[in-house]
Amino acid sequence: MTPSGKLIQAVGALFALGLFMGVLDTLGHALPDVISAAWWGMLLCLALFATLDGRALRRLPSPTARRTLPTNLALGRWHDVQVELGTPTEAPLLLDVFDHVPSAFLCQSLPQQVSLLPGQHGRIVYQLCPQRRGAHRFEACEVRLYSRWRFWRQRRALALVSETRVYPDFTRLHGAPLMAVDSWLNRLGIRQQPRRGLGLDFHQLREFREGDTTRQIDWKATARKRTPIVREYQDERDQQLLLLLDCGRRMRSQDDALSHFDHALNATLLLSYVALRQGDAIGCQAFATPQERFIAPAKGQAQLTTLLNGVYDLENSQLPADYEQAAAALLGRQKRRALVVIISNLRDEDDENLLGAVRQLSRRHRVLVVSLREKVLDELRQHPVEGFAEALDYGGAIAYLNARDRLHERLAAQGIPVLDARPEELGPALISRYLAWKKGGVL
Repeated sequence: MTPSGKLIQAVGALFALGLFMGVLDTLGHALPDVISAAWWGMLLCLALFATLDGRALRRLPSPTARRTLPTNLALGRWHDVQVELGTPTEAPLLLDVFDHVPSAFLCQSLPQQVSLLPGQHGRIVYQLCPQRRGAHRFEACEVRLYSRWRFWRQRRALALVSETRVYPDFTRLHGAPLMAVDSWLNRLGIRQQPRRGLGLDFHQLREFREGDTTRQIDWKATARKRTPIVREYQDERDQQLLLLLDCGRRMRSQDDALSHFDHALNATLLLSYVALRQGDAIGCQAFATPQERFIAPAKGQAQLTTLLNGVYDLENSQLPADYEQAAAALLGRQKRRALVVIISNLRDEDDENLLGAVRQLSRRHRVLVVSLREKVLDELRQHPVEGFAEALDYGGAIAYLNARDRLHERLAAQGIPVLDARPEELGPALISRYLAWKKGGVL
């Protein structure tokens, strides 16, 4: 419990008055006894009222609180949080409210002051912006109560537990960007063109025609319709995609509000949405992380939710990327031929490890290597050189980019395509490459 500004001002005023009276007495200007008695009376009254006010504040029961928090939040977006407060007393209550927000969030509009009448409920609304994915827990809400005469204030922590999950920026999957993707697909004329025949996937029931075989007849449907009905199949045309996602130290680079890893997650979700719309199955494997994570390829829009729940809490590690180990783990899990997309930040020292991994994978799968390029490299390459320090920066950037280009050329010489893109350009570039291959029948 601490004194309020009102009590401090009252004590200060009496102290200043007493000091003034003492100075006058020292200078030989004696004041009437009634003035001195009045000063002591005011001091004793203030002490009495302050004591009674403090005792009443200590006995005051804590207010009730309830937090309304979305269970799912999107990384980097502002969300409203509501805290509802109630008073168990029969007297008005004034309090300051400050919610205990985890360190992974930015917040604004805190603290706030609330005045509650007897039997009344009040509420505050503040905003949160998540800065890190994963599961987060709110432990308490703190209030500062003011005494009846406003002489004292007391801090109290209310146990108020809430949990929420912060996902990649999945709100993009329900807004204008994906509407634009749908329009883009329609303009490109990307359609599933089934070939009817004796494939594996069921297509439709129809009446028996000349040339059909008896093994195509659906006897149950024939009995119901009292006419020969056959089952028509189509060739299996769907493909499988596997995203091999680097969670190592190189993906911790950050050019804007999001790290390269978060940009890669957003791009994989956009690609997943498009691939699932095309009828393909998509899965994911994380490597260079202590968190073992493999999501088997599957079709249907429910797979998008499975992917979100499977990767939302992935974190960057300090581990180096071991591509050969990741390739061996994938080959042990994925038997059917698939398009394997390796998303990483390639360096020249990756030569042997990466080349060995893509050689293993390309024997059974089609491989696409995606390399994220730091924005600062392009800025250094385009920045005018006006001094020795800038010349060193320029030379280092060019040497680094040339080493990356040599690695890309070695991959291309083995028939492995490489997609080199900035993190913010990764989503559109990855979707464009996938759709081009889809339309061209490469997949």
